[in-house]
Amino acid sequence: MIRAGLHRLLRRASARYIAGPELSDAKTLCQKLSLQGFSTTLGFWDSGNEPPQLVAQQYINSFDAAREQGTSCYVSVKLTGFGFDRELEQTVLQLAAKKRIRVHFDSQSPAIADQIFSLLEERIRTAGNPQMLGCTLPGRWRRSIRDSETVVRLGLPVRVVKGQWEDVEGPAIDPREGFLKVIDCLAGRACYVAVATHDPKLASQAFARLRETNTPCGLELLLGLPSQHMLKLAAHLSVPVRFYVPYGHAWLPYALRQLKRNPRILIWIARDLLASRTKSMSIS
Repeated sequence: MIRAGLHRLLRRASARYIAGPELSDAKTLCQKLSLQGFSTTLGFWDSGNEPPQLVAQQYINSFDAAREQGTSCYVSVKLTGFGFDRELEQTVLQLAAKKRIRVHFDSQSPAIADQIFSLLEERIRTAGNPQMLGCTLPGRWRRSIRDSETVVRLGLPVRVVKGQWEDVEGPAIDPREGFLKVIDCLAGRACYVAVATHDPKLASQAFARLRETNTPCGLELLLGLPSQHMLKLAAHLSVPVRFYVPYGHAWLPYALRQLKRNPRILIWIARDLLASRTKSMSIS
């Protein structure tokens, strides 16, 4: 009973974090953001219950939507959405290449990180053009330091995040410290680094290190999270801003297992619900 109630609460709160259930909802929002001078990333969030073919078709449909937004729009995908079907993965990546749309692999569990990099290496080896692919490195994973070397070697654009999933290699590390360690590994070496955080102090430190080494970089924000201070920071630093625009199944970066360790998450969820009732969705 309690668990079911928490799921309902999570679903209601998470509605703020997606453009809507359909690709058309995301396209409309991307067009609005484009008029405001922002780039976008399209991402279909599946529930985990859809057939891999259905998820793959959503990704394929997103390619056409991304083309309508212009060359700066790319599509984020999740490896689990393919059901680990290698043939399906390659089919989708080949179509993306044909349409000249960059495909970015979101970070998920540490358990599948090796599979993501294996797929990226295989694709680059057979088709080349690493600039049309991308991946995410979480600051809270020790392996991200090693993976940053792979990113540099392959010439991949990369998104750096604090990370949702815990490190499996040892005790927890401070995600902010880990974030900056990853930035230091990429600074002056990576072809492009997206600083993906809503933490102004952390973003400022990251951009200082990247700019000191003349590393191409930009700010990437998640739809629904507070962005006013981040946009002011980006304007002050004159860095480009991109919004990650998810659509499909609404969910929050609050796992039920985290609720047990940190009951304050319920307060954050309640605050999200209150905000969604008192004002409409705002990008600013």
